[in-house]
Amino acid sequence: MIGFLCLLLTLGIYWMAKRMYRTLPKVYLSPLLITPIVVVIILLVAGIPYASYQEGGKWLTLLLQPATVAFAVPLYKYYNVLKKHAGEIIVSVLSGSVVAITSTALLARWMHLDDSLMNSIVPRSITTPIAMNVSQVIGGVPTITAIFVIITGLSGILIGPVILRLFRIEGEIARGVLFGTSAHGTGTSKAFELSSLTGTISSISMILAALFTLIAAPLMMGLMGH
Repeated sequence: MIGFLCLLLTLGIYWMAKRMYRTLPKVYLSPLLITPIVVVIILLVAGIPYASYQEGGKWLTLLLQPATVAFAVPLYKYYNVLKKHAGEIIVSVLSGSVVAITSTALLARWMHLDDSLMNSIVPRSITTPIAMNVSQVIGGVPTITAIFVIITGLSGILIGPVILRLFRIEGEIARGVLFGTSAHGTGTSKAFELSSLTGTISSISMILAALFTLIAAPLMMGLMGH
């Protein structure tokens, strides 16, 4: 019963946040940012354990599967554009993935984090299921990885628009690669707000980044001695 009520609570908060965002479309009022913050606060105040919440919340996770399949529609719609820019998308995402892995590892080393924590945050820029798998392979803690993946996604939708304005990035291909490579599914959701093509490029970039990181992270961390 508690799980079902938590499910309704999450949906209700998201619905209200969505309405508020339509009225005042500021990035800090994004439903993807507001909903988890409000839910966490309510759970802490009410003393509801995460296990009880997850009894209802797991159904939202299951809905990610058909939602992912739905990406096939814009992929088909923009097939010619994707084919035309395939080379630059692949090179850009590969470069971004390598930079994400390297910069995270170097920052963790500079902060004198232990190897387990370092390996946990290295795959933070890719989608959660694959990030947790990569974390386990390279000796990290998957649950910690999941937390940093969420933080990275939320940071992406906050900082991403600022980067676009600061560097005057107006191309839909570039915008899509930026959000998909750096902020996975959360960034892709933001990219679709900009345009359908930007969101499509972001979804492709998200998938490529996950594949590249799955292959590259173990190799690069091995070369770095971790």
